[in-house]
Amino acid sequence: MDERKKSKKSLLKHFFYNYKIVISNEDTFEERLSFKLSKINVISILFSFSAVLIAFTVILVFYTSLREYVPGYSPPEFYETSKYLTKKTDSLEKALEINNRFYRSIENVLMGKSEKVISKDTIFTKISESKKTGTNVSIVVEDSLLRDYVESEDRFNLTKNQLNIEKKTFYTPLRGKITQSFNFKENHFGLDISVKLGTAVRSISNGRVVFSEWSVDTGHVLIIDHGEKTLSVYKHNKKVLKKQNDLVRAGEIIAYSGDQGQLSSGPHLHLEIWINGAPINPELLINFD
Repeated sequence: MDERKKSKKSLLKHFFYNYKIVISNEDTFEERLSFKLSKINVISILFSFSAVLIAFTVILVFYTSLREYVPGYSPPEFYETSKYLTKKTDSLEKALEINNRFYRSIENVLMGKSEKVISKDTIFTKISESKKTGTNVSIVVEDSLLRDYVESEDRFNLTKNQLNIEKKTFYTPLRGKITQSFNFKENHFGLDISVKLGTAVRSISNGRVVFSEWSVDTGHVLIIDHGEKTLSVYKHNKKVLKKQNDLVRAGEIIAYSGDQGQLSSGPHLHLEIWINGAPINPELLINFD
């Protein structure tokens, strides 16, 4: 036991032994610098240096732009951006849902399934109320409902008497040369009227604008609900003067003709008239002479 204690004491003493380090001139052996160190001093210096180095590294990494390269680190700006993008995504999803419902509403009127186009404001209110009450609102985007509905040619070969519209009078939207007539077999549900660019386009009857948007294929488009399941469609406009829910009178200027959209072959107006869910040849209802 005594020998073990002595060995431990001698080992501890070794840590406190002083060693002299001398730096001298190689040629003259003149002493230039000397200092004494013990093993415990060396360990303390190394420990202190390591602690300072670690502290410096931590400060450098976490208080400079280098912190962005630390795995798992998320800057405060990230959370703000994430919250903003989440809200933006929710807004876009709601806008998409509203547009899908709105377009289905127009399709239902065109197909005669409904007498009134539901406005976007009304749809927005219904969606907001459904989310508050927890009601599940699902939007089913159906492919080409209109094409499925117009499967029978006989449905569109209607005469003026069959339409029971003798008492209705429609205003001529503009005058020009008819370059393409109504043709159901070719899926051309309206007239193409060639006119000069910027010609005033007028509403064929009193009504309310239910659609005023721009599309890649048909440019600026207006759809007016004239009541009694009657809609008029104006495509390829250069500029529209009315927005959704605006009231218009017969003969009122609503747009200026153009050459907008990929499906346009030149300055003209594409006019469609839908009654009771069926596209009607405008030449049956309007005098273009």
